Amino acid sequence: MGNNLEYQHDEHHVHLIVYHLIWCPKRRRKVLVNQIGKRCEELIQQKCNEHGWTILELAIQPDHIHLFVRTWPSVSAAEIVKECKGYSAFVLRKEFPELHKLPSLWTRSYFASTAGAVSGETIARYIAAQSTK
Repeated sequence: MGNNLEYQHDEHHVHLIVYHLIWCPKRRRKVLVNQIGKRCEELIQQKCNEHGWTILELAIQPDHIHLFVRTWPSVSAAEIVKECKGYSAFVLRKEFPELHKLPSLWTRSYFASTAGAVSGETIARYIAAQSTK
């Protein structure tokens, strides 16, 4: 990722939309570890690629996920979270039966913030700092 994010120029738009999203497993359980954590990362990457959303940083912690993602003005943070949570929950619960102990994989809540023209290094430093907590 470059030092600063560049504005995208589409046919009718100039934009720079970056969301910082965080969500947690139900009851903040530390289930996103080992193969489950790796598979969750793959699934989120797959869903973002499918929609053309650019992942700037993705950190899977045992009890939460940080996602910095770049998208278009027509895409809401709620849509990204819904797609990523829905798809990952469906596949993970199918592939890892131990996740059925939870009534659902994800809580209904999430954190969303626009990141604006924050530098790539700032995002990477933030994720690294969160990973050590």
